[in-house]
Amino acid sequence: MAVIEAHGLKKRFGKTQALDGTDLTVNAGEVYGFIGPNGAGKSTTIRILLGIIQADSGSAQIFGQDVWRDAVSLHRRMAYVPGDVNLWPNLTGGEVIDLYLRLRRNTERRYRDELIERFDFDPSKKCGSYSKGNRQKVALVAAFSANADLYVLDEPTSGLDPLMEVVFRQCVAEAIERGATVLLSSHILSEVEQLCDRISIIAQGRIIDSGSMAELRHLTRNHISLLTSDDVSGLADLAGVFNLSIEGNRVSFDMDNNQTSQMLGFLAGKQIEHLNSSPPTLEELFMSHYSGAL
Repeated sequence: MAVIEAHGLKKRFGKTQALDGTDLTVNAGEVYGFIGPNGAGKSTTIRILLGIIQADSGSAQIFGQDVWRDAVSLHRRMAYVPGDVNLWPNLTGGEVIDLYLRLRRNTERRYRDELIERFDFDPSKKCGSYSKGNRQKVALVAAFSANADLYVLDEPTSGLDPLMEVVFRQCVAEAIERGATVLLSSHILSEVEQLCDRISIIAQGRIIDSGSMAELRHLTRNHISLLTSDDVSGLADLAGVFNLSIEGNRVSFDMDNNQTSQMLGFLAGKQIEHLNSSPPTLEELFMSHYSGAL
């Protein structure tokens, strides 16, 4: 059953076409990745789904209700975390969390207290003194404490350190176990790969690819960097190796994941001092796969 259904969404701001016929279907109980470079239309789509702005044309429903006409009733079942959280500077973090929970008529504090501890968050400080990461923690604790049916997360880990990103992923998994649905907007491919069942890729206001991670695996190309005193120029002859750069003992290149065994076989007889493999950002993927098409 579809929790979110959007068809043909269009939105223009002056001369800028923010959305140009966006379609999106998110099924119950899944983590759905909504990804693309900054300015692609992710946040505009989310604001339409939240009933904050109205689409120029097209339709969008959540739980079968119109996102604009029925926004008030829909928000009782939803929790939203933006990528840039603004808080009341004279309230403490704990007061803000409790305010949000009271607005949802949620008086259960056990999970709230547990999340505060897991996120290593001090709720007694005034929000005006919080860093960006701590402001993000306020929103995340309030959202996951709400026991919502749908979580809309727009760049939710912005400002979090790697340890807190692990806690965030655990919270998403727990929400799914409770039967919730998650729409996750991000431009960090590694985060999406770890969490999402299906994804849609948006660029310039249009969905350009959708499917499961297995179906879209052809998009994944890792960046390899290594240190070696041996001659590895033969890497250029291997299938799936791109943008090879050799400067002294420093070597870097991009590689399709399905060619990993071939690359490792080539390097097996070499003296490798250091090797690092890192996933690309979506900006890099779009430059390599979609810049020509768009």
